[in-house]
Amino acid sequence: MESLFDVTTYNHVKERLNNLAPESKAKWGKMNVSQMLTHCQRIFHVPLSEKKLRPSFLGKLLGWAFKEKLYNDERWKNNLPTSPDFRIEHDCDFDKEKETLTSLIDKFYNAGPTGVGKYPHPFFGKFTPPQWGQSMYKHLDHHLRQFGV
Repeated sequence: MESLFDVTTYNHVKERLNNLAPESKAKWGKMNVSQMLTHCQRIFHVPLSEKKLRPSFLGKLLGWAFKEKLYNDERWKNNLPTSPDFRIEHDCDFDKEKETLTSLIDKFYNAGPTGVGKYPHPFFGKFTPPQWGQSMYKHLDHHLRQFGV
Protein backbone atom coordinates (compact mmCIF):
# COMPACT_ATOMS: atom_id res chain seq x y z
CA MET A 1 0.00 0.00 0.00
CA GLU A 2 1.33 3.42 -0.91
CA SER A 3 1.83 5.98 1.81
CA LEU A 4 1.72 9.76 1.75
CA PHE A 5 4.88 9.64 3.87
CA ASP A 6 6.82 8.13 0.96
CA VAL A 7 8.59 10.85 -1.05
CA THR A 8 7.76 9.28 -4.44
CA THR A 9 4.08 8.92 -3.56
CA TYR A 10 3.98 12.44 -2.09
CA ASN A 11 5.48 13.94 -5.26
CA HIS A 12 3.17 11.92 -7.51
CA VAL A 13 0.07 13.04 -5.57
CA LYS A 14 1.14 16.67 -5.92
CA GLU A 15 1.74 16.18 -9.64
CA ARG A 16 -1.73 14.67 -10.04
CA LEU A 17 -3.24 17.52 -8.03
CA ASN A 18 -1.55 20.01 -10.37
CA ASN A 19 -3.24 18.27 -13.33
CA LEU A 20 -6.66 19.30 -12.02
CA ALA A 21 -8.37 22.31 -13.58
CA PRO A 22 -11.49 24.30 -12.67
CA GLU A 23 -13.29 22.56 -15.54
CA SER A 24 -12.30 19.01 -14.46
CA LYS A 25 -15.42 16.84 -14.41
CA ALA A 26 -16.21 14.05 -11.97
CA LYS A 27 -16.53 10.50 -13.26
CA TRP A 28 -18.89 9.79 -10.34
CA GLY A 29 -20.39 11.52 -7.32
CA LYS A 30 -22.11 14.83 -6.64
CA MET A 31 -19.17 17.14 -5.84
CA ASN A 32 -17.54 19.39 -8.38
CA VAL A 33 -13.74 19.64 -8.43
CA SER A 34 -13.60 22.67 -6.09
CA GLN A 35 -15.88 20.99 -3.56
CA MET A 36 -13.73 17.85 -3.71
CA LEU A 37 -10.63 19.91 -2.88
CA THR A 38 -12.42 21.40 0.13
CA HIS A 39 -13.66 17.96 1.20
CA CYS A 40 -10.11 16.59 1.11
CA GLN A 41 -8.91 19.52 3.23
CA ARG A 42 -11.40 18.64 5.95
CA ILE A 43 -10.10 15.07 6.01
CA PHE A 44 -6.55 16.34 6.62
CA HIS A 45 -7.71 18.23 9.69
CA VAL A 46 -8.26 14.89 11.45
CA PRO A 47 -4.64 13.62 11.58
CA LEU A 48 -3.29 17.18 11.86
CA SER A 49 -5.60 18.19 14.73
CA GLU A 50 -4.01 19.71 17.82
CA LYS A 51 -7.05 18.77 19.90
CA LYS A 52 -9.03 15.61 20.45
CA LEU A 53 -12.06 15.38 18.16
CA ARG A 54 -15.39 14.25 19.58
CA PRO A 55 -15.80 10.49 19.02
CA SER A 56 -18.74 9.31 16.97
CA PHE A 57 -21.24 7.01 18.67
CA LEU A 58 -21.84 5.21 15.36
CA GLY A 59 -18.08 4.93 14.89
CA LYS A 60 -17.70 3.22 18.25
CA LEU A 61 -20.27 0.67 17.14
CA LEU A 62 -19.21 0.13 13.52
CA GLY A 63 -15.89 1.85 12.84
CA TRP A 64 -13.82 -1.23 13.62
CA ALA A 65 -15.64 -3.21 10.91
CA PHE A 66 -14.59 -0.79 8.15
CA LYS A 67 -11.28 0.54 9.46
CA GLU A 68 -9.00 -1.82 7.53
CA LYS A 69 -10.56 -0.69 4.23
CA LEU A 70 -8.97 2.72 4.83
CA TYR A 71 -5.43 1.41 4.47
CA ASN A 72 -5.51 -1.88 2.55
CA ASP A 73 -4.67 -2.27 -1.16
CA GLU A 74 -8.29 -2.63 -2.30
CA ARG A 75 -9.66 0.44 -4.14
CA TRP A 76 -12.74 2.10 -2.71
CA LYS A 77 -15.97 1.72 -4.61
CA ASN A 78 -17.37 4.75 -6.40
CA ASN A 79 -20.22 6.68 -4.76
CA LEU A 80 -19.47 5.65 -1.18
CA PRO A 81 -21.48 7.67 1.35
CA THR A 82 -19.79 10.71 2.90
CA SER A 83 -20.14 11.63 6.55
CA PRO A 84 -22.23 14.81 6.95
CA ASP A 85 -19.22 16.41 8.69
CA PHE A 86 -17.23 16.13 5.46
CA ARG A 87 -19.90 16.95 2.86
CA ILE A 88 -19.33 20.12 0.87
CA GLU A 89 -22.42 21.55 -0.76
CA HIS A 90 -21.50 25.24 -1.12
CA ASP A 91 -19.58 26.88 -3.97
CA CYS A 92 -15.81 26.96 -3.54
CA ASP A 93 -13.00 28.86 -5.24
CA PHE A 94 -10.85 26.36 -7.17
CA ASP A 95 -7.50 28.18 -6.93
CA LYS A 96 -7.88 28.93 -3.23
CA GLU A 97 -9.00 25.39 -2.37
CA LYS A 98 -6.21 23.80 -4.43
CA GLU A 99 -3.61 26.00 -2.73
CA THR A 100 -4.97 25.19 0.73
CA LEU A 101 -5.08 21.44 0.05
CA THR A 102 -1.54 21.53 -1.31
CA SER A 103 -0.42 23.27 1.88
CA LEU A 104 -2.13 20.62 4.06
CA ILE A 105 -0.54 17.79 2.08
CA ASP A 106 2.85 19.46 2.59
CA LYS A 107 2.16 19.93 6.31
CA PHE A 108 1.19 16.25 6.68
CA TYR A 109 4.26 15.02 4.77
CA ASN A 110 6.65 17.35 6.60
CA ALA A 111 5.23 16.39 10.01
CA GLY A 112 6.17 12.80 9.23
CA PRO A 113 4.87 9.62 10.83
CA THR A 114 5.58 10.78 14.37
CA GLY A 115 4.03 14.23 13.91
CA VAL A 116 0.48 13.30 12.89
CA GLY A 117 -2.42 11.45 14.45
CA LYS A 118 -1.89 12.61 18.01
CA TYR A 119 -5.50 11.66 18.72
CA PRO A 120 -7.75 8.83 17.56
CA HIS A 121 -9.89 9.23 14.47
CA PRO A 122 -13.39 10.23 15.65
CA PHE A 123 -15.04 7.39 13.71
CA PHE A 124 -12.36 4.71 13.22
CA GLY A 125 -10.31 5.05 16.40
CA LYS A 126 -6.55 4.76 16.82
CA PHE A 127 -4.27 4.51 13.78
CA THR A 128 -0.59 3.64 13.67
CA PRO A 129 1.65 6.12 11.84
CA PRO A 130 1.89 3.84 8.76
CA GLN A 131 -1.93 3.52 8.72
CA TRP A 132 -2.27 7.33 8.72
CA GLY A 133 0.08 7.62 5.74
CA GLN A 134 -1.71 4.87 3.84
CA SER A 135 -5.23 6.06 4.60
CA MET A 136 -4.51 9.67 3.66
CA TYR A 137 -2.97 8.52 0.38
CA LYS A 138 -5.89 6.20 -0.33
CA HIS A 139 -8.45 8.96 0.25
CA LEU A 140 -6.61 11.39 -2.05
CA ASP A 141 -6.12 8.71 -4.69
CA HIS A 142 -9.84 7.92 -4.64
CA HIS A 143 -10.79 11.55 -5.30
CA LEU A 144 -8.04 12.23 -7.80
CA ARG A 145 -9.24 9.19 -9.78
CA GLN A 146 -12.78 10.57 -9.41
CA PHE A 147 -11.61 13.57 -11.46
CA GLY A 148 -9.48 11.60 -13.91
CA VAL A 149 -5.98 12.44 -12.67
